[in-house]
Amino acid sequence: MPAALALGFRDPVFDAQASFRAAMWALARPGTPCPLDVALAPPAPLAPEAAALVLALCDYETPLWLDAPLAAAPEVAEFLRFHTGAPLVGKPGEARFALIADPREMPGFEAFAQGTPEFPDASATLIVQVEGFTDERFADDAFTLEGPGIEGSARFGAAPLPPGFAARMAANRALFPRGVDLLLAGAGHVAGLPRSVTVREG
Repeated sequence: MPAALALGFRDPVFDAQASFRAAMWALARPGTPCPLDVALAPPAPLAPEAAALVLALCDYETPLWLDAPLAAAPEVAEFLRFHTGAPLVGKPGEARFALIADPREMPGFEAFAQGTPEFPDASATLIVQVEGFTDERFADDAFTLEGPGIEGSARFGAAPLPPGFAARMAANRALFPRGVDLLLAGAGHVAGLPRSVTVREG
């Protein structure tokens, strides 16, 4: 067995539960980075934080899509298949979860499953790797967030993000209850931007 395949959670039950709780906490409190303590060494360019979320959220019933940098590394697909059993799909619209290593080149949200009015939960969740989160006290380019789980408004920033991010999120919000949810993972944390949140520049 290749060494990379053996480097999953040290305690599969405890670590998966902890990562799952971190993801749910992040989605319930949009824009607030939640600590994600992981000890994973996935193959590059898959980040440990994103790998932890996939291992906690995906199984053999959750089709998974990889963006171009991840799909170009066969070791990543082997790692994810071994630890989750999730089927890898070739089109983003076929996925329940999408794993994105390069946010600057990610497809538009419309490329992913949006759900339906009857079944909004049939939409995709995007796990987006970021290098870190911006300290709201000093960020001139942070976004303003409003919506459920936020008292009044909150400032939020992360990098890198795709061009026109606020416009993408506004179009996503307009589809509610349809639309995609985002989990931004990196620097030992995860932050959630569910479809219910309003994101504005400045």
